[in-house]
Amino acid sequence: MSPAEVAEALQVSEPQARVGGPYGQEHFPDGVKAFYDAGRLACVALDAVAGPQVYLAGFPLAGSDPAQGHQFLLDHAAQHGNWVLHTPDESLSLTDIGFLLRSQRVGEVRLTRPLFVKEEWLDSQYDRDHLLLEGVSG
Repeated sequence: MSPAEVAEALQVSEPQARVGGPYGQEHFPDGVKAFYDAGRLACVALDAVAGPQVYLAGFPLAGSDPAQGHQFLLDHAAQHGNWVLHTPDESLSLTDIGFLLRSQRVGEVRLTRPLFVKEEWLDSQYDRDHLLLEGVSG
């Protein structure tokens, strides 16, 4: 998707902010961030608190306890044959479905923060390890 198509899908005229950095990045209302590679959508990240809730097999991916989130993903991967990747920042990814579960500090606790990422970025250690390390709320 192009940036205009992302804004249309989110039913907004424009993002709240455009941020410089290694990727084209736009911040939208309700805790949604979009990252672009060569002008095409490459990643959608949801805030642990403000972002919309999404589920995988009934498990809430945003705002959960990271240890519970990791155990759920490991169990899901074992049951469904997903590829699991552990990253240096202690995130866990199901690479074959384009999903990365990061944690976000919210006050004194950490909560899960889901990212939906194109395959090439999950395959690239540089791209994967630089996603959303630009700072988090809380």
